[in-house]
Amino acid sequence: MISIISLWLPIVLSAVVVFVASSVLHMVLKYHRSDLKGLAKEDQVMTALRDADIPPGEYIMPHCDDPKDASSAEFLAKCEQGPVAMLNVMAGGYQMGRSLALWFVYCLLIGIFAAYLTGRALGPGAHYLDVFRFVGASAFGGYALALLQNSIWYKRAWVTTIKHMVDGLVYACLTAGVFGWLWPA
Repeated sequence: MISIISLWLPIVLSAVVVFVASSVLHMVLKYHRSDLKGLAKEDQVMTALRDADIPPGEYIMPHCDDPKDASSAEFLAKCEQGPVAMLNVMAGGYQMGRSLALWFVYCLLIGIFAAYLTGRALGPGAHYLDVFRFVGASAFGGYALALLQNSIWYKRAWVTTIKHMVDGLVYACLTAGVFGWLWPA
């Protein structure tokens, strides 16, 4: 058994490696450019939403407060007429610096959980591939598996979810490689 404290270096270094790799995947390779589409009448929609004075939060339309109302003729007609949409209204515009900082913290958390699980399963001097398998599997769970629910429940395009899961696989392998390399003897 190995303590999380003794694995601080692979935790931090793997977070840095994943942070850099994610920047390359999103800014250099550009295959995520098609993930989100623009609206043909964007200015009109933005004006209408601004005029509605919607506070920050997550919304769905049509909406019903009671699940029993979801089978009402009125609600079903609204759904049929459309559009059916989910809306995420953000406060203060988009803050890239804050999002990047939170992404790095998230990468650290994945490393901490991978360190915890692998440190309980393997001892000092474990073989590189054993460390790689444990860390890789746990990191893949954190970076990729939870994304499936976005397509299941929120109707995100499956191709977008799969692209992000491929990214998660890359991040998991990088995390596993760093841990395997720096695993205590």
